[in-house]
Amino acid sequence: MTDIVITEFMDEAAVAALKARYTVHHDPELFGKPEELAALVADVPALIVRNQTQVRGALLSGAKRLKVVGRLGVGLDNIDMEACAAREIKVFPATGANSLSVVEYVICSAMVLLRGAYFANAAMLAGEFPKTKLIGREIAGKRLGLVGFGSIARDAAQHARVLGMSIAAYDPYVPADDPAWQTVERLELDALLSTSDVISIHLPLTPDTKGLIGAKAFARMKPDAVLVNAARGGVMDEAALVAALKGGKLAGAALDVFEEEPLRGGAKLFAGTPNLILTPHIAGNTVESNGRVSGLVAERVIAALEGRS
Repeated sequence: MTDIVITEFMDEAAVAALKARYTVHHDPELFGKPEELAALVADVPALIVRNQTQVRGALLSGAKRLKVVGRLGVGLDNIDMEACAAREIKVFPATGANSLSVVEYVICSAMVLLRGAYFANAAMLAGEFPKTKLIGREIAGKRLGLVGFGSIARDAAQHARVLGMSIAAYDPYVPADDPAWQTVERLELDALLSTSDVISIHLPLTPDTKGLIGAKAFARMKPDAVLVNAARGGVMDEAALVAALKGGKLAGAALDVFEEEPLRGGAKLFAGTPNLILTPHIAGNTVESNGRVSGLVAERVIAALEGRS
């Protein structure tokens, strides 16, 4: 009998630690095999997933013995938390374990977009040498505007400050007297969007945040601003972003998350869009963070199965 089902990629050392104590079924592509997945989880106490496995609906209701869900990441919008709570199923995200990887993605993307020199491959291979066209900007002295001011955004602020950036943030859920505001300017969303050189989204996807960054928000941004979204795709209107980039209303954008993942039909929307970087929801995934995330989740799942959590 299987004790733990792992539906997506997980660090092999962490998988080995689980296998030393339990019977484990690990298939990194299992999330894409719904019938096989449903059959496997029907009688197991533990399930470990990333963001592509939807732990809800028929899958969750059919997992009759489920006691714990380990989330290899921090976002929980792919898990029906209310249903899990009602059944006393414990859910353990890897809070903090991949923060550094996301922060480095945000800072790196901002630097690439501001500098502008890294989009020159086609011109160079065509024999051009567009030196004067590619004189970009430094990140030092620019304002980083954080839409959302949770733990990852705060880590991003610390790293950006070292590079000489000033920091502003918008988050109505962080009280005005929170000590975190001592070194960061607290702004309303409109003011933040209209004054920031780099805008980075750090919001969960909720009914309140869905579509928050839409056409009106892009209209408030500076035309030479750049945007990075490594949070959740549904927070931003993708068509409005494309319109802003094509219309010269925004200087560049890096997207790691999308309303639909994989893009499939939505890929056509982004075709031909200038100064746009697309990556496959990988901001939080590095060799180092995968080890930390996987190890932390393995520890918590083991503790839960042994009644220690």
